[in-house]
Amino acid sequence: MVYLTRKEHFNAAHKLFKPEWTDEKNQEVFGKCANPNWHGHNYDLFITVKGVPNPETGFLIDLKELKTIILENVIDKLDHKNINLDVDFMKGKMASTEVLAIEIWNVLEPLINEAELHCVKLYETENNFVEYYG
Repeated sequence: MVYLTRKEHFNAAHKLFKPEWTDEKNQEVFGKCANPNWHGHNYDLFITVKGVPNPETGFLIDLKELKTIILENVIDKLDHKNINLDVDFMKGKMASTEVLAIEIWNVLEPLINEAELHCVKLYETENNFVEYYG
């Protein structure tokens, strides 16, 4: 089994809040992340696929194809956007890094055909990241 990872980067704003809660409750639970004026992160996204290389090409997946799938379906929708307001696959969902990683998986998994999606790893900061394995 071979594992292949593609790294991408995007910048995006979000806030963590539940509209049915009071401002005080949101502040208590989410702290600075509930800032009513939003806040942003410089995210690093690692997409790992797995499988057996094609005996003719030696490729697990054509990296140009994987790059295009990730850029068109994830990065272009997230980069320099407000996750809460602008991102179709995040509408109505909590904009936490955990939920974002799950939703990125849900977008990419049906689009990757030559290999199997293994992991979505999403760094929110250099110290905080999420790994999701479906």
